[in-house]
Amino acid sequence: MATHVITGAGSGIGNLIAERLAARDDRLVLVVRDAARADDLVHAFPGSVAVVADLAHPGALAGAVGDADGIPDRIDSVIHAAGIVELGRVGDLPVSAWESQLAVNLTAPAELTRLLLPRVRAARGQVVFVNSGAGLTAHPHWAAYAASKHGLKALADALRGEEVEHGVRVTTVYPGRTATPMQAEVHAQEGAAYDPDRWIDPSSVVTAVLTALDLPRDAVISDLTVRPGPR
Repeated sequence: MATHVITGAGSGIGNLIAERLAARDDRLVLVVRDAARADDLVHAFPGSVAVVADLAHPGALAGAVGDADGIPDRIDSVIHAAGIVELGRVGDLPVSAWESQLAVNLTAPAELTRLLLPRVRAARGQVVFVNSGAGLTAHPHWAAYAASKHGLKALADALRGEEVEHGVRVTTVYPGRTATPMQAEVHAQEGAAYDPDRWIDPSSVVTAVLTALDLPRDAVISDLTVRPGPR
């Protein structure tokens, strides 16, 4: 039984990752924003452990992880699937939009990884960052989100080199537009009609993530780009 720590398991890609891993009887440690949501997810995934922590406040993660019961000494993977987005021109975005996106999308993954790294090293495990196409290319109105995701790529690249000696694999997955609740929110911010059939099914991204996790130990998928296919 492998153990996986997952952020963003409440919806979208993170939720489907949790479903697929639970279906094969792996053990889940779910990082959840509040106690009510934690109860819902523990009920949805029997045998899972919830860590109640708001990623918008990375400085509180150490206390939340320290207070949580049931986190094992060995963790096979940490999967960072949580994220938020707020679009806007650089000339219009308030500082709060920068601070919140950098906190949730970059600083919290860095801090959670730091806190759990001894357990990941003990298992010679893997850290997976669900990034975005915006982590490779920044477009108008996407500055703050893209900056947070470019930073997440830098975090992963540095971590990969640092953890080779400990046998820890590091993977970044860059999905293009995917039919998730976040994508519906993005369309609302853009003022555009949302047609989920135009975009990647989230289960396809999950398959990519699991492919990286299940790859034999003689190799690592360091970076994996997933784009909408031809219709």
